[in-house]
Amino acid sequence: MTTPFDFSPAALAALAQTDAARALAEDVGAGDLTAGLIDATIQAKARVLAREAAVICGTPWVQATLQQVDPTATIQWLVGEGERCAPDQVVLEMTGSARALLTAERTALNFLQTLSAVATKTAGYVDAVNAVPGNRAHIVDTRKTLPGLRLAQKYAVRTGGGTNHRIGLYDAVLIKENHIAAAGSVSAVLARAAQVAPSATFVEIEVETLAQLAEALDAGAAMVLLDNMTPEMLRQAVQINAGRAILEVSGGVNMSTVAGIAATGVDRISIGTLTKDVQAIDFSMRFSAQ
Repeated sequence: MTTPFDFSPAALAALAQTDAARALAEDVGAGDLTAGLIDATIQAKARVLAREAAVICGTPWVQATLQQVDPTATIQWLVGEGERCAPDQVVLEMTGSARALLTAERTALNFLQTLSAVATKTAGYVDAVNAVPGNRAHIVDTRKTLPGLRLAQKYAVRTGGGTNHRIGLYDAVLIKENHIAAAGSVSAVLARAAQVAPSATFVEIEVETLAQLAEALDAGAAMVLLDNMTPEMLRQAVQINAGRAILEVSGGVNMSTVAGIAATGVDRISIGTLTKDVQAIDFSMRFSAQ
């Protein structure tokens, strides 16, 4: 499934500029009082080290942050976007105004540590399912994102080898239990979706039982979310489906269960913790001799 956001380099650069401007306004406000202690003429060189293994993600945001505080500053990436780094490896070097480097430091590292964390966690899940013989499952994100950073986090999921679900409420339809209850039935709500959202990227319906799955398939569902089903139920669902719809799994997914879920033959595994429970990657910036 595709998303309506353009993740091209130009679009990412524009998004990063907007995010960086907002983050710097939040952090710097009327001016960096501490950096003001440093002579404005002093130039400096800094290195950023990864303190742990990670998949690097967020280079457009780091560059946008530094360029907004010092347009003449330069960055050399020693580990590229989407590449893996080792503990204590230098991932980038920056040269520019010492004041600017100090002002940009926390905002740049916040982006780098957060987006690399999402990419790293995603890559771990992708590696786990790819190790399953005959695996066909894609690792998929959700809308459980940090407010204001949804597009950045969904980009990070892609960088880690995952797949995006809908961007928001506006681009696709995900029918859940309360929608079904309000509409009256699975078949009724699917018919309504075809009428009111014909331009949706996709229409997906969540089911909790195999009986609901059968009803959804009989009503022409092209995409079904299997919510909190046991591995045995998932295997039965795959048999009942017989390739008619895309089957996605949610609920109860973690690193100890994801391989077993993938082995059932489902198409997609959505994981809210990819973007919701983010444990930042530890990066450190240090000045070095010119």
